[in-house]
Amino acid sequence: RNTTRSDPVVACALAAAEAKERKRASSVGEAPLSATAAIGGTTTMSREGGGGGVKSDWDQRRLDSWWNAYIRVNQKFSEVVASLVVGGDVVWVHDYHLALLPRMLREARNEANIVGSGGKSMEKAPGNETTMAAVGGPKNPVKPVRMIFFIHVPFPTSQVFRELEHGEALLEGMLHADVVGFHAFDHARHFLNAAKRILGLTYESLVGGLIGVRHRGTKVLVTVSNVSVEGDIIDALLEFPMVKEEAAGLREKHGDRIVISGIAVAQRLSGVSYKLLAFERLLIDYPVWHSKVVLLQRCLIPGARRVDEADTLREVRFLVMRIRSRFGPEVIDYEEQVGSVLPIDQRLAIWTSSRVMMHTPIREGLNLCPLEYVFARKEPTDPGVVIASEFSAVSSILNGALRVNPYDIQMCVTSIDCALSMSGSERDARRGRDIDFVSTCPSGLWTRNVLRDLNDATLSEEGSVRNLDAVGEQSPDAALAREAELGLERLDLPALECAYAATKNSHRVIIIDFNGTLVVKEPAGKYLKREILGTSGFKPSHATMFSLARLCVDPRNTVYVVSGDSQPNLEMAVGNVPGLGLAASNGTCFADPCRGGGERKWQYLDFGVDWNAVKKVAMPIISKFTARTNGSFVKLSHSSIGWSYYSCDPEWGSLQASHLVTELGEALHSYDVRFVALKGIVEVVPRKGHKGHIVKRILEDARARCRDVDFVLCMGDDIADEKMFTSVINFSAKTEGEDSYAFNVAVGKKPTNASFYVDDASDVGDILTALSGDKGLPHHQTSSDGSVASEDFFA
Repeated sequence: RNTTRSDPVVACALAAAEAKERKRASSVGEAPLSATAAIGGTTTMSREGGGGGVKSDWDQRRLDSWWNAYIRVNQKFSEVVASLVVGGDVVWVHDYHLALLPRMLREARNEANIVGSGGKSMEKAPGNETTMAAVGGPKNPVKPVRMIFFIHVPFPTSQVFRELEHGEALLEGMLHADVVGFHAFDHARHFLNAAKRILGLTYESLVGGLIGVRHRGTKVLVTVSNVSVEGDIIDALLEFPMVKEEAAGLREKHGDRIVISGIAVAQRLSGVSYKLLAFERLLIDYPVWHSKVVLLQRCLIPGARRVDEADTLREVRFLVMRIRSRFGPEVIDYEEQVGSVLPIDQRLAIWTSSRVMMHTPIREGLNLCPLEYVFARKEPTDPGVVIASEFSAVSSILNGALRVNPYDIQMCVTSIDCALSMSGSERDARRGRDIDFVSTCPSGLWTRNVLRDLNDATLSEEGSVRNLDAVGEQSPDAALAREAELGLERLDLPALECAYAATKNSHRVIIIDFNGTLVVKEPAGKYLKREILGTSGFKPSHATMFSLARLCVDPRNTVYVVSGDSQPNLEMAVGNVPGLGLAASNGTCFADPCRGGGERKWQYLDFGVDWNAVKKVAMPIISKFTARTNGSFVKLSHSSIGWSYYSCDPEWGSLQASHLVTELGEALHSYDVRFVALKGIVEVVPRKGHKGHIVKRILEDARARCRDVDFVLCMGDDIADEKMFTSVINFSAKTEGEDSYAFNVAVGKKPTNASFYVDDASDVGDILTALSGDKGLPHHQTSSDGSVASEDFFA
């Protein structure tokens, strides 16, 4: 067995035989056989798998061991690299094999702004314990390394990427780099869509032609750049006698025939079979080329995907035999070679002896062979023509190439005929379009360009951030918002605890938003949301509820939860916490804390809106959009009408929301209402109504009852909470005394009126736990069935 498998071609045949037997055995319910030999088409089999079990190519049980092995490899790299680098060093990670390394390296170095499950720095692998960072970041944060993650293969569409069980972990790992690079915009676009639809992240075009993805409170740059061949090396090799001799041998072998060349790996994605089918059709449809053309094809057998390679070789050999039997052996020069790369001297001999180079993969990253071909046939050599698949990255680089769809055989035939009959002046003009790039962009220049993008993404030597504003955000207001965001500080939890303890002899007020602050709310842009939205079935963790209760028991504390949700939903979620004040519908209905255990007494604010008249106009319009937008629904509360598209396809829902606001604006222009676009919901609210009113009332009532209010903590996550922060600022400006504290905390780093930020709702739970004195409790959010909603990516 070991002897036969040492030959890659035979090994491919064995692997294919095993796969075929597994399929056969699966269909009849037998245990599969293992191939022990494959000589001359005769295969010997042995039974495999005791107990009559059937091995299947789709057996998902194997994924766990594969994933754990993948984690271990990335962990090993992270341990070694972490021991070698210091803050400010540049780490360049190449390709999908190490997609988890950027995040693991930042964790290993104890860097801040690490996002794992629930925004925490989490890592779980065989033999490793879970570690978590505090709200204020690591205890001893270090200067971060600067990191590039460059992918040299095609990135799949978001629909395909969603099929990966651990796709979110892979995306999170990649996004912990400062720059994510691709060779083609198609691949970058698929990555951006995956980040948007799987993680709910937004991206924007930045000044300078870059793209920024908001992640970890920063902008991760996505860049597209290409590398060409090493011209000086190729120039030297072209003068080697062996190259000239081999090229002359090929020309002598094929005489006056025009050579169409191609080098490809013997795998299905290389599209060799489609090339052969097109060549066969050319000989059928254009008999004039029978004696004038030859296809020179070299197939490489790396042995990396043996079943794929065996199937591909079987198909290619069959087509080669069919073409030769019909048109003669002179029309095809076909050879196979073990290995993943053909030696460069042999490649150059092929390029210099062929007039047409045909490259037809059905999916491929950057392949330098077409660029080598163009360079090898630069002046004074007779120019050649490249036929490139539109599915290859090189098709977007070579403007002089003839682009084809390999699946469209007739298009390929027409392009081959065009290349064979093309005039010398047109071939020269096509070469002129590409030769400048091919000759002047070696790997050294490409490296410097990517490092330049890295410098744009990270701190400059003077310690100031480069200007990476979004396109169209150059107004004074945008500039001020940008400066405010850059100056926003992460909340220092020990300082907050000290301020809380220092005000034990005075009164304290704590105001907390609900969705997205007290409970985790997945991004509205995420395609598949795994949690139940809002208070209808999603509640804070038991530890958070316990901490809230502890804070409410203290008579010196006034604690409120202020939500845009309806009164029944808010009561269902946190109404059982004694002594907790509630404000629903953005504060238009509220219930003060009831410490005696009695029934809550709800009060209502009236802003003079005739809601019956508003509903009569608005509901037919909203119902129309609800009917056409699958997953949307209407939310009615005391003083608002909401249309939620949170559970819809994010792009379709956002598009419908923009049209809905336009129609409602025209229909309700005479009413005293306005529209608020929040995360996944459009609300019709009183023109003068906002959360700032109820916060102002809470603070003034507390001052009237207790005189000294020396500690205020207000936390929120979206634009509706900015009015709460403004009310706290105005209240603090009127507060006398040096020992008073006010903390406005935004969930997520962004332009805001808050003074501090935390990463996400899990940090809010940590804050409440710390203030209540119950440190060390877990803060996983739970759904209505009690299951843990926040999962470890590496579990």
